[in-house]
Amino acid sequence: MSPRDLVLTPRGLRFAGRLWPCSIGRGGVTGQKREGDGATPSGTHRVVGMVYRPDRIPRPAHWSRPIGPRDLWCDDPRHPAYNRPVRAPFGASHETLRRADPLYDLVLIVDWNLTAPVPGGGSAIFIHEWRRPGYPTEGCIALERKDLHEIAGRIRPGTRLIVP
Repeated sequence: MSPRDLVLTPRGLRFAGRLWPCSIGRGGVTGQKREGDGATPSGTHRVVGMVYRPDRIPRPAHWSRPIGPRDLWCDDPRHPAYNRPVRAPFGASHETLRRADPLYDLVLIVDWNLTAPVPGGGSAIFIHEWRRPGYPTEGCIALERKDLHEIAGRIRPGTRLIVP
């Protein structure tokens, strides 16, 4: 492991010689990820994208992309765009990336089930802001806002996320 890796530990997310408090999925960590199970998938993943709300925060990194009003993420296992970004209007089940709350003001996109999505294998696995300390996610990893922004400014595309 490299100090440039993001490594989930029982005490937080280790990165750049520090331990950052985080929350994980309400279903814990699993090696058998399924859509809707609320679990964070184990394995070695890569951060493959970064999106942000330009109406709320400055651009966090040169490689980040703004979230527009029509940006969504398909979470319908029966749809060909499963676990992919899509645009409104979109009739299948999806997550809205431009949320009213601040959870997705800055999102690091993880490559879980992304390259050749397995229907039902889990979608929208992100690193994003937490609701509050210790509050579980639906399978993502969540951090305090200032910590997320600091990490986002220091990582690069391809940074590894290791979830034992």
